[in-house]
Amino acid sequence: MNRRRFLTLSAAFACAPAFARADTWSGQALGADVTVTLYGPRELTEPALLDVPKVLDKVEQTFSLFRDTSDLSLLNRTGRLRTPNALMLNLMAQVEIAHRLSNGLFDPTIQPLWRALALERDPEPARRAMGWHRLRWSNRMIELQKDQALTFNGIAQGFATDAMREMLVRHGATQALLNIGEQVAIGGPFTLGFEDPTLGHLGSRQLRDMAIATSSPAAMVLGNQTHILGPRGEMPIWSTVSIEAQSATMADALSTAAVFMDRDALEQLKNAAHLHRITVVDAYGNIRSI
Repeated sequence: MNRRRFLTLSAAFACAPAFARADTWSGQALGADVTVTLYGPRELTEPALLDVPKVLDKVEQTFSLFRDTSDLSLLNRTGRLRTPNALMLNLMAQVEIAHRLSNGLFDPTIQPLWRALALERDPEPARRAMGWHRLRWSNRMIELQKDQALTFNGIAQGFATDAMREMLVRHGATQALLNIGEQVAIGGPFTLGFEDPTLGHLGSRQLRDMAIATSSPAAMVLGNQTHILGPRGEMPIWSTVSIEAQSATMADALSTAAVFMDRDALEQLKNAAHLHRITVVDAYGNIRSI
């Protein structure tokens, strides 16, 4: 698998007759399959869906690790990004919040360690370079420290999902389901299948005017480690974590960090971040909702 996660929520949704007519746009962005299904008259759906690739291109051009010309690639290559755009500044602020709420477990400076493990290199230099608190950023410049690099793979899909939702609402959408690696429902309800990459189908979730993001460490491995890495060497506690929240950005980032949190820490996270629900699955298939 070449994605950050095995997408553990598959669309299997039923819709009320009041919004039975649907148009769908499908493609790819940020390493994930993208599907935007919009319900309503054609005069609403057509112009709104025409704007979908425009939003995705802006997000890719800012945050993609796979575009050499992206702002993130430039930052990682040179160590500096002057006059970052509004998207980058907004995401950096969201990272600060997620880093604080997770007590440092969400840390985009994990990128050099991820790369070292993927290439079977000595990980210790990468570990020494890590630390979100070490980089410097402002409206004028983002500056990395020696040997640092960033990945937004744990938050950018949620950020793109929120950006897409805002665009569709501006077009007047009242019933839509967005899947950009994370899901957002405008209106609803939509029923989504809940799955674990090892244990398979485990049930379903209903989504109405809400975002949901899911992280499954075992969806991909790097040598003998899962692809979601603890910044201080933490090992995942849960096989799958799913978070429902108003913000897809926060749900995405915090579900990544939450795989390392015990039940008490998850309770504290839910309250501090005002999350709707946290669902965890252990290695034996036991499901708990918080």
